[in-house]
Amino acid sequence: MATRTQILVPIGIATVIIGVVGIMSIPSDSKLESVEFPRGTIKIDNIPLQVQVADTEPRRIRGLMFQDQLPYDQGMIFVFDEPGPYALWMLNMQFALDMIWFDEQGNVVHIEKDVPACKTALETMTCQSIIPDGDSLYILEVTSGFVDMHKITKQSKLEIISI
Repeated sequence: MATRTQILVPIGIATVIIGVVGIMSIPSDSKLESVEFPRGTIKIDNIPLQVQVADTEPRRIRGLMFQDQLPYDQGMIFVFDEPGPYALWMLNMQFALDMIWFDEQGNVVHIEKDVPACKTALETMTCQSIIPDGDSLYILEVTSGFVDMHKITKQSKLEIISI
């Protein structure tokens, strides 16, 4: 019969290896200790939101990683140069999100609710990308529960006030 040490040592080594691989897989631009995001204001169905704007590749890579949960009147909007089938993942997130993809006219393309965070070493290794149903120009990330709380649907509309 194996002793406790014979079981725990390989598990500990595997945990360290998984953690190191997870950290090494994070793009270097996203490892910055502090990333400054421009701020803006948007509306969804006349619901105002203060947003952090991820409008460059390093900002989009970093996203909401390592940030604390946002109040329901805040979010992050990802802005792309041209419409496309942009995917997101929850690597190093600290809380679950609702995600909403919008086309260039502000129409909802896809909604994902209550997407769980990938914050442990094992979750990081198996973290799935969320792929939308169609092309989008904007993606909004908000704290999980926002979509249901405000009854956001495929008929909802994004209005950019300032970004």
